Amino acid sequence: MRYLDFAKLEALDPAAYQTRHPYPWLNPEGLLTPEGYEALHLGLPDLSLFKGHFGVNRKAGQGPHDRYTLEYRDDTPVPRPWGEFLEELRGERYKRALCRLVGIRNLDLNFHWHYTPNGCSVSPHCDSKRKLGSHIFYFNTEKDWKPEWGGETVILDDRGRFRMRSAPSFEDFDAAESSTALGNHSLIFTRHGNSWHGVREIHCPEDAMRRVFIVVLNRADPFYRLRSKLSGKGFERY
Repeated sequence: MRYLDFAKLEALDPAAYQTRHPYPWLNPEGLLTPEGYEALHLGLPDLSLFKGHFGVNRKAGQGPHDRYTLEYRDDTPVPRPWGEFLEELRGERYKRALCRLVGIRNLDLNFHWHYTPNGCSVSPHCDSKRKLGSHIFYFNTEKDWKPEWGGETVILDDRGRFRMRSAPSFEDFDAAESSTALGNHSLIFTRHGNSWHGVREIHCPEDAMRRVFIVVLNRADPFYRLRSKLSGKGFERY
């Protein structure tokens, strides 16, 4: 089975992406094949593999990013469709497409899942300097999620007013644009100056969760690899 629709991925316009305001981002539909998306949605990793990450305040007084997390490693016991999908993501064709889109010669990738329950949010923040950006795949559908429950990634524009080490609220920004986060949509964005983003508080039933899979784009730099390894936040080199 083919999971990535490479024709659609490689058709994304780097010039339009890199000049997007307030920083480079796209919210395309259908970068996964229909049958691939269905197989991945039905075979999402079980919550028992995840670790809870709740109530941990962030730097500069930013609110906690409450959720369950699963960091992928080579020995992570994922269902077969996910193993096949990860092989595509670790292949040269996907990396070449990302490099072309972002405008960089090389990068490292790591992968994780986030499941977010009712009442949780991701406070406005900018990613760390070691990260070039993210490719977020959304795995809620009309069968298990309603748009009014939330879960969209919000692209925030501060017009350069806020320091990275500050804690603005969503209401403090000059403009905000929400991604489409239902069905076979994904979000690609590049860290560029004050690339603020977040997820507003989710209001869903207790038996539902926001489910996303994230490809993290890291600088292909030995210094960042070593620092990440020593800090315990290491990433696989793909």
